[in-house]
Amino acid sequence: MTFTTFTRAFALALAAAACTLPAHADSVASSASSAGSASSASISDSIGGSSNSSSGDHRRVTTGPYRVIDIAQAPAKADTTRVTLRAVAGDSATEFWVDVPDRALADRRIAKDEVVQVNERVYGYEFAYGDTKKAFFLALQDDWYRELASRKVTI
Repeated sequence: MTFTTFTRAFALALAAAACTLPAHADSVASSASSAGSASSASISDSIGGSSNSSSGDHRRVTTGPYRVIDIAQAPAKADTTRVTLRAVAGDSATEFWVDVPDRALADRRIAKDEVVQVNERVYGYEFAYGDTKKAFFLALQDDWYRELASRKVTI
């Protein structure tokens, strides 16, 4: 094979790959979006104060271990579990709930009295199993969550 033949073959292969790129990009973006939505949601849609809390907003959430005190179907949210948590240390009166998509708990459900580790991150809050520290859900700041929205990409 001569250099010129090799160059043409390479150019044809590159052109063929470029023609299939938009379809591939759409499927990759769709897969990433689906995976992200299964394990994350915006803070405003997923965290709230319990009836025992003096405040109903997410500012009461801090880094630390929390005990699961109740598990129920989230009101008016299909395929979503509401997990009510109470701080293990410090102010044990600190309670809040988090609505977790059932798909995020598909590999391992959460049980009452189990400990969940909450970590405050720059993007929001990470919820992890207390024993393994493996994250199962991210509650993202609203502006971060909006950035994850699917958008059609044209190349």
